[in-house]
Amino acid sequence: MSQERVYNFSAGPSMLPLEVLERAGSEITNYQGSGMSVMEMSHRSKAFLKIFDDTQAKLRKLMKVPENYKILFLQGGASTQFSAVPLNLIGKSGKADYAVTGNFSNLAYKEAQKYGTISLAASSEDKNHTYIPAQDQLKLDPEASYFYYCANNTIYGTEWQYIPETGSVPLVCDMSSDILSRPVDVSRYGVIFAGAQKNMAPAGLTVVIVREDLAGRELPFTPKMLGYQIMIDKDSMYNTPPCWCIYMLGLVLDWLEGQGGVEGMEAIKHRKAQMLYDVIDSSKHFTCAAEKGSRSDMNVTFRSDSEELDAKFVSEAAAAGFTNLKGHRSVGGMRASIYNAMPAEGVEKLCGFLRAFDQKN
Repeated sequence: MSQERVYNFSAGPSMLPLEVLERAGSEITNYQGSGMSVMEMSHRSKAFLKIFDDTQAKLRKLMKVPENYKILFLQGGASTQFSAVPLNLIGKSGKADYAVTGNFSNLAYKEAQKYGTISLAASSEDKNHTYIPAQDQLKLDPEASYFYYCANNTIYGTEWQYIPETGSVPLVCDMSSDILSRPVDVSRYGVIFAGAQKNMAPAGLTVVIVREDLAGRELPFTPKMLGYQIMIDKDSMYNTPPCWCIYMLGLVLDWLEGQGGVEGMEAIKHRKAQMLYDVIDSSKHFTCAAEKGSRSDMNVTFRSDSEELDAKFVSEAAAAGFTNLKGHRSVGGMRASIYNAMPAEGVEKLCGFLRAFDQKN
């Protein structure tokens, strides 16, 4: 890690692997002898179409995406999918089930109510979203067009450790903050989507993986830009796609392959998270926000005995080169986001800083 770079614990946009940034930097003005940057290329050019096709193929391979699923490279962030999902899928029965376990699933739940009858299949609001409901706590409607959940809750620091069983009802999952950090059986889902700015690429790209038979059922008033079928038909190029971000995703996927793929990354990320949780659990001043069994390996939320001590910790940590540790304004405390690109060394050093701060105060 070069000296002038900090350990950036931001929840997103978050760290990118240093070797990815260096490779992108070396190609930024002249991509592979083309005489231009990827940022300047026509999305219809041979050079860019190769980048696009290669990136799609790498993602399909790393996530083991079955052939009957389409991978789309879209824009609008995960938040646009809060509308796109019901617009494309709810037509089957006019009903859907939502599990609300944090801020973003709550926003999606509210947005979906514009388009049909939305049932609250589960909520963790009773304990301020500090846990994930168990399978037997899910209220499932067999007539629902789909069941929706968010795999990892960045603000509250909880993560689903199981895939909900919903019978024949298709699963829709927002995986924005833990995609590529653990193996996923894509065949168990109808739709997976993810904003890229946590584990994949810079902000601006949204990856959507759709089971083909679920496309083409959109409500008649669905805006063209939000319809899955037209994006499948045009291979994500109905309009200009986020070219630079797609290129960056390709570089991140190359880097991920070098870490042992998704399986290799799962072991690395779990080790990093466990190290941090162990230090927090054994400290005098700090407590973990999320319940054991529901804790996220991506976003570690914790707090001290007082708001004054929290502020002191965040300030001293920043001075020591650990940035963006302040918790989300709605929950306070601290949050260390340790996505794939956060090196183990950064977590080890934060653990050392936590121990020293604990003793000193």
